[in-house]
Amino acid sequence: MNNLENIRAKFDELQACVIIPTYNNSVTLAGVITDVSQYSNNIIVVNDGSTDDTEAIVKSFSEVQLISYQTNVGKGWALRKAFIYAVEHNYKFAITIDSDGQHFAKDLPAFIDKLESVQDAIIIGSRNMDQATVPGKSSFGNKFSNFWFKVETGITSPDTQSGFRVYPLELLKDIHFFTKKYEFEIEVLVRAVWKGVNIETIPVTVYYAPKEIRISHFRPFKDFTRISILNTILVIITFLYIKPRNLLRVLFDKKKVYTSLKNSYLILMSQICLKHFQFHLAFLWG
Repeated sequence: MNNLENIRAKFDELQACVIIPTYNNSVTLAGVITDVSQYSNNIIVVNDGSTDDTEAIVKSFSEVQLISYQTNVGKGWALRKAFIYAVEHNYKFAITIDSDGQHFAKDLPAFIDKLESVQDAIIIGSRNMDQATVPGKSSFGNKFSNFWFKVETGITSPDTQSGFRVYPLELLKDIHFFTKKYEFEIEVLVRAVWKGVNIETIPVTVYYAPKEIRISHFRPFKDFTRISILNTILVIITFLYIKPRNLLRVLFDKKKVYTSLKNSYLILMSQICLKHFQFHLAFLWG
């Protein structure tokens, strides 16, 4: 068995799939699917309301599973739909890769190797953001995201905006997510950590096309605003509920005493935070 056959076998043994969310990336999509298919046939493409020939491209690959809908909603919604689909089709892990050619399928074996030893974590493909080709807004956005992620979770991570990740689907399936666009990739990390899911990283290669031919659907003002508002909400929950909850867990675990005071406090604070969270989400995302 050669190396490629070995990787393909491991994908099947681990019940892992590759999810490719896409929106109007017909120029690069076929190449990404072709490269990924060298390593696995467990490929799910989510056509997030594309208006180009995305659907025809995907259907030309007989092994690819397609999720498609007419209205563009956002990357977060595409991933949420794919997670549900993957669980329904008995996949336990999903590796997400962007369709714009920024990521390289050659890094998939590194994710599989890591997944064999770590199965209780989101594994992030950490990019080298110090390259000269990295756009300034991407570098700034990544540092901004890393800072608030540490505030909200206490964890230092080098690349919280990378879309090249492994998700342990079983550990996430009971979380009810709210966001639908790029900010989902922050929400899922923070809320997974709050639930006890670990975060691991591996180095990956990244390619940024020259500015004149680069295709990006990231809207700096609107998306940074959404991300900032989400982080504000997450920070409020962190200090009103998560940190007190964690402190109480430490104190009561040490004493092995579980009293009604602990339960009453946690229930009260969770209700307050939930109402606050729902109010802001209803205002922001309808």
